[in-house]
Amino acid sequence: MRQILIGIATVLAVVGQARATGVDVPAPRFTICGEDRRVNCVVDGDTFWMNGVKIRIADIDAPETHPGRCPYEQQLGEAATFRLQDLLNAGSFDLVSADRDEDQYGRKLRLIMRDDRSIGSELVDEGVARRWDGHRRPWCPE
Repeated sequence: MRQILIGIATVLAVVGQARATGVDVPAPRFTICGEDRRVNCVVDGDTFWMNGVKIRIADIDAPETHPGRCPYEQQLGEAATFRLQDLLNAGSFDLVSADRDEDQYGRKLRLIMRDDRSIGSELVDEGVARRWDGHRRPWCPE
């Protein structure tokens, strides 16, 4: 895995927003994505938009919400979505490149790090996501 740290200020510059050297760029405020233009919002427990760039958290898999395949998956997916929103809004974080730049859907694959800890790991520890093992697995009880 490449260990390239990309801070919020760098992401702003990369997506075309100018910044002055030495000026602290505040973290964006994340909402839950709706039908409107997606700039800084959370899609679900493992995907969000930041400054118009769609990012998939590379180290986890969270339940689907659009729609969930069963009531359990829908409920857990909504919990993961709101928890990710809380974590993203809790302060600055770094985006760390994963083993690939993008997934097959064009989402940027990144680890989300705060204080040397993965936000994805925090979601796993809280029981609203699981570690990504390279394969989607069902969330619904059989």
